[in-house]
Amino acid sequence: MRRVLLQMGLSVDGIVAGGPQGGTEAGARDEDEAVRTWKVKSPHQVGTHIMGRVTYEQMAAHWPFNGPAEYADPMNNTPKVVFSKTLLKAEWKESRIARGDLTEEIARLRSEPGKDIMAHGGATFVQALSRRGLVDEYRLVIRPVALGSGMPLFKDLPVPLQLRLVDSKDFGDGTAIRVYEPIRSR
Repeated sequence: MRRVLLQMGLSVDGIVAGGPQGGTEAGARDEDEAVRTWKVKSPHQVGTHIMGRVTYEQMAAHWPFNGPAEYADPMNNTPKVVFSKTLLKAEWKESRIARGDLTEEIARLRSEPGKDIMAHGGATFVQALSRRGLVDEYRLVIRPVALGSGMPLFKDLPVPLQLRLVDSKDFGDGTAIRVYEPIRSR
């Protein structure tokens, strides 16, 4: 069964979007080359990308036309599923819209053969995944900035989400990557 991996940039205070200046990538700035190298590996490790409408629209406007080929090619050529009730058409190559129940759609994707599934934003979409216990691994790219306001990664969890640290990397620019797995009751 395929796993759902969530990779998300956030500030040290847990904000993934917003803050005083708005924006969608918490505290984005010029990244250390080692951070970029780590991030470029991710799209090659998965067989499907999933995201909400807002992130889909941002990525669809960017990746077909920009970015280093080593990151853009797998983003453009790997199947993508956008979860939306309002998006009328998915025009980005290898994209389709999922309009059904989130939990059922994820179960269907997990049961398909192939590599793992990479979840991207937006914040509302990843909050819904977390609330339903649908994320198997959190790959958090923590940027050295506090935003003070905005959309948090976790919101309205029905119970505390216990996590186990499975990997950790620190970079020269102050970025920290923490990879966690939920501790599921057996």
